[in-house]
Amino acid sequence: MTPHLPVSSHPAHHLLDALPPSPHHRRLRRRRRFCPPRPRASSSSSLRCRAAAAAAPQPAAAAADEARTRVFVVSDLHTDYPENMEWVRRLAVRAGPPGAGEGFDALVVAGDVAETRDNFARTMEALRARFDAVFYVPGNHDLWLRREGGRYVDSMEKLTALLDACSELGVDTGPRTIGDLGIIPLFSWYHKSFDKEKDVNSVRVPSLEMACKDFHACQWPSDLGSDDEALALYFDKLNDKNNDAIEEVKKKSKQILTFSHFVPRQELCPEKRMLYYPNLPKVIGSDYLERRLRAIHNNAKDGAACHVFGHTHFCWDSVVDRYVQAPLAYPRERKRRINGGQGWLPFCVYRDGFNPEIYPAIWSDYYNKNRREPENTQLAPWVAKYFSKYYGPPVFAKQTESG
Repeated sequence: MTPHLPVSSHPAHHLLDALPPSPHHRRLRRRRRFCPPRPRASSSSSLRCRAAAAAAPQPAAAAADEARTRVFVVSDLHTDYPENMEWVRRLAVRAGPPGAGEGFDALVVAGDVAETRDNFARTMEALRARFDAVFYVPGNHDLWLRREGGRYVDSMEKLTALLDACSELGVDTGPRTIGDLGIIPLFSWYHKSFDKEKDVNSVRVPSLEMACKDFHACQWPSDLGSDDEALALYFDKLNDKNNDAIEEVKKKSKQILTFSHFVPRQELCPEKRMLYYPNLPKVIGSDYLERRLRAIHNNAKDGAACHVFGHTHFCWDSVVDRYVQAPLAYPRERKRRINGGQGWLPFCVYRDGFNPEIYPAIWSDYYNKNRREPENTQLAPWVAKYFSKYYGPPVFAKQTESG
């Protein structure tokens, strides 16, 4: 999700990047997107969504070579960037036809592959040459039309074209069992009412239509508007055709991995006061998605379920119910991460069973140590500094009792 709002004069600083750049920041480039200061432990934290810090996972190429079945996950490839396409091409090419080796490697791609259909097809073809199976769900960038030269009437027609390309390339967009693992793609779209937390109104926050390119780069049929839940409901209903297949996969599988592009729970996004664009939660997730994956995982035993998502570009691995995000993201964002996303992407989430290691991610680690405080709308210092620079001092709008 890429807002098109003013950015700083520093070429690497973007509205939704982490902390404002400083000489120390530029030198170390260690912060992840939207990063808070290093968290301090809070012994009294009561958490709804927990993450456990762990040592960095083994590099993907070397992870569990003895495993018979491995599943890797990644999102937000954005291969319109040459650096990202090169990252895909550097992945090891599979020896022989699919399934011919002693093991079986699958890749789950949780949306936002490329903005154009041609780059999408090139990317998926490259991934099929490197994995025995590739799974995919569409993201918002995949359905943009601005660089398609009028090829498609609307984004729905492009969606059909992308799914047709997947069928031609042997990319799975429906449920399938691999070994003892069931993999279930879930179509989704966001809606504003997903955001249930108190708004920040001490600063002038640009409108969603100004901030989010989807409102201009996507085109929808007249009966599907972006200002209500119609799109989210439409995409959710696309999953209905797979109901029988989902039940069959559940019967055959010991563990289930579901995945989507969009976010199923608001706790998987930092609080608004931490974000350069505080209204971000209104364009990231779906209640319909959470209800659907909850129905799929309703009888799952501990450790038997995992959900993978993308979109926000926050690296995330949290437990109670396990949620994983492993985005390649934009090149400028990758430079600011610990390890830069090299070696451990795509992340191996399954090796003849779900990987028990929880990989370190600053935001999910932060909420492991700190209680979420959505009622607190006082801007984090780096956000306050940003708004003061670009939009003037806080307006301190009068708040009603209802917030």
